[in-house]
Amino acid sequence: MADTRVQHHGGCHCRRVRFKVKAPARVVAWDCNCSDCAMRRNVHFIVPNSDFELEESSKEYLTLYTFGTHTAKHYFCKVCGITSFYVPRSNPDGIAVTVYCVDPGTISHVETKTYDGQNWEANYDKTGIADFSKPR
Repeated sequence: MADTRVQHHGGCHCRRVRFKVKAPARVVAWDCNCSDCAMRRNVHFIVPNSDFELEESSKEYLTLYTFGTHTAKHYFCKVCGITSFYVPRSNPDGIAVTVYCVDPGTISHVETKTYDGQNWEANYDKTGIADFSKPR
């Protein structure tokens, strides 16, 4: 994918949670089949923490859900329930941004890769997903 990064904006359905993220216009997104992502149909791209900025006023509207290893931090809006971003288990040094929560107009292409989260340990090293949260 192209390395040129742009400023994307996005957030939840009710717009109380808002963020900015620097990422390519052409993103590599992950479609995971773990128990959480599969139920939410979450397709997400991963960026380094330093490329994600949550608007300060959004913090009061977020609540946290964890399970299993408690490494992943699933944040969702207390008002509308949407998870527009989270800290993934695969990339605890990064942020996973839900593709469909990015405002229209800045993503020009989405390359979707499958992540077998049902067999997480067996697939983690094979995918190269850890590299996506490393600064470019």
